[in-house]
Amino acid sequence: MTRFALTVVRHGETRLNKEKILQGQGVDEPLSETGFQQAAAAGAFLHAVRFSHAFSSDLTRTKQTMHGILEKSKFCKDMTVKYDSRLRERKYGVAEGKALSELRAMAKAAGEECPSFTPPGGETLDEVKTRGKDFFDSLCQLVLEEASQREQVHEPGAPSLEASLAERFPWAAAHGPACSQGQGGSDAPGLAASVLVVSHGAFMRSLFGYFLTDLQCSVPAALSKAELTSVSPNTGMSLFFVDLEEGRDARPAVQCVCMNLQDHLNGPGDTH
Repeated sequence: MTRFALTVVRHGETRLNKEKILQGQGVDEPLSETGFQQAAAAGAFLHAVRFSHAFSSDLTRTKQTMHGILEKSKFCKDMTVKYDSRLRERKYGVAEGKALSELRAMAKAAGEECPSFTPPGGETLDEVKTRGKDFFDSLCQLVLEEASQREQVHEPGAPSLEASLAERFPWAAAHGPACSQGQGGSDAPGLAASVLVVSHGAFMRSLFGYFLTDLQCSVPAALSKAELTSVSPNTGMSLFFVDLEEGRDARPAVQCVCMNLQDHLNGPGDTH
């Protein structure tokens, strides 16, 4: 079995987030001053976590957030980031650049509700889900291929991937043996990779929905149904362990450690 950790972070706030205006893919708004502060706070929170891979949406707000995180990192300052269009926000078509209230009015006029309503030129929920599944499947394949080709390289003087996660997310050891490797004689495998992803609110909700519904992801008992289906606040963090088996029909086993964590922020972030 091959295990990796997946840390997913939503981008920092933009001016349009604050004004509740839809950006989607067509409105490439940069971070606001608050957004840059949130990205820096996320970076400070994660500064001692060792990541082996970094992926980001190729839109400006996610690129700037990733940069804000990595520039604070003790181990990953010079890490190469792979920018992937599959991590982009849901496309909202004619509703991009318009207020969220206008999208809701369009949905009501069509006899539908958000988020299932698809405005003209936008992506359906199934299309967003397919895009997320495609990214996740390729990520799993990458981790498996790299794990089979070489042993995990351990940087001298640096903590292991699992130890650095357990130090920042102390409850991780209670949800997955990966972070307790070496404690109490555990024979669970260590982490083959620790992946950082920066993406967008609606995309993340879709991806997490795929984990929960299709892959039967296990979740902490303390998480309510509302928390599991809500949009992450800006720079909200979610951590998952993923177990992979070789074989065409093998399905990844996903375990949620935390979802939409915002301990690094002084107050609640915007949730739209």
